[in-house]
Amino acid sequence: MKKCSVVGMLQLMLVLCMAAGISGCMTGSTDRDRLREEEVVKQDQPAANTQETLTVLTNRIDLIENGVLKRYAERFEQEHPGVQVEFEGLTNYAADIMVRLSTRSMGDVLLLPTNLMAQDLPAYFEPLPEDMFQEMRFADYKSYNGNRYGIATGATTDGIVYNKRAFEQAGITDIPQTLEAFYEACEKLKRSGIIPIYINYGAQWPMKLWGEDLVSFRTGDAGYLNAMALQDAPWQLDNPWGESISIVRTLIDRGYAEEDLIANNWEKSKTDLAEGRAGMYFMGNWVISQVIDAGAAPEDIGFFPFPYDNNPDKRYAPLVADWFIGVSKFSGSKQLAEEWVEYFVKKSGYVDDGGFLPVRRDAAPELPQFQEFLTYSPVFVESEPPSDLFLEVAEQARISFWSGDYIQELIVAEDLSEAFAQFNVRWREARRGISAD
Repeated sequence: MKKCSVVGMLQLMLVLCMAAGISGCMTGSTDRDRLREEEVVKQDQPAANTQETLTVLTNRIDLIENGVLKRYAERFEQEHPGVQVEFEGLTNYAADIMVRLSTRSMGDVLLLPTNLMAQDLPAYFEPLPEDMFQEMRFADYKSYNGNRYGIATGATTDGIVYNKRAFEQAGITDIPQTLEAFYEACEKLKRSGIIPIYINYGAQWPMKLWGEDLVSFRTGDAGYLNAMALQDAPWQLDNPWGESISIVRTLIDRGYAEEDLIANNWEKSKTDLAEGRAGMYFMGNWVISQVIDAGAAPEDIGFFPFPYDNNPDKRYAPLVADWFIGVSKFSGSKQLAEEWVEYFVKKSGYVDDGGFLPVRRDAAPELPQFQEFLTYSPVFVESEPPSDLFLEVAEQARISFWSGDYIQELIVAEDLSEAFAQFNVRWREARRGISAD
């Protein structure tokens, strides 16, 4: 009886030991499998310090300095963990960006050069997806062979941005609706010790408003510049070029512009206008928010169509795209760059923050000053893209449209007729050279 009990106990202990051994083997196997799985997961995960940098080139140095672009970037980075957006501001973007293109130092996202021919777009930019352009104005402005390479960052119109307090101080009770009335308003401001109008000659780029911008819309013909490519002598004293350049020359001759023309007074001019030391700008509506940021009370800043002639019955105003934004052909982060473009144009708040008119056709403008502008019933002229022929002639003639530099030459020329004649010679030779090719 005892013998059987001992044998039974031995058998039971053997079974228990075997079970424990099996259990121990199973536990060890499970641990090893778990460790292998953890190692695979670790290998698949990116390192914690992995960072992807997106470089964005911009003309808005002011928005870099005041932190607005940083705010946009922070929201984008939250939606894209591991991404850092960096901005690089170019002082004279129109000229500087052409140099950057030649060295392919274009960052990932940039504003498209205004002087780049459509046929050259594919060499420097990636096509943007079609669905990005639904209900967008100027959709085909930067396109070639059915592909779109840039999307407008905002829409704008040009007019007179003015300080209402400065007008009151000068005794100006009626908004000028003719060119002569405009000159009279300038004289009243001058007598009151107020700079009548900042033209910002020294900053250079604002000069384009007195040239190709004003020339284009005052005619009511959106294709006016493109038609120049078919003419041998487009610069004449008695046509829109002569009439437009003569206005700014008159402002300077009569002492209505800032005294120090050579210095770049762009930032100072905003403060002077905001505080009423200056009365007016001829500028796009986008500058209104910058004047307010410079210290003006929003209700003190107004906006009306530029009275470029003495016919008050019909006044044209432009409706143009601001800069177009696109993705560099040489970007190493093209998909991410494309996502930034869509975010910046449609979600960042840049249109409203920048004081632009909406690019979306189904959106209403929020700018109160634009509502004042509309009370004068301007006829809007929606701009057309420059043709490749126009750009080619301009390039051959060595005339850098939209940069403002050649307008500076015309404004200070001793004899405007002679200056026009020299431009016409260059233009005619360029046309003939292209025809010979």
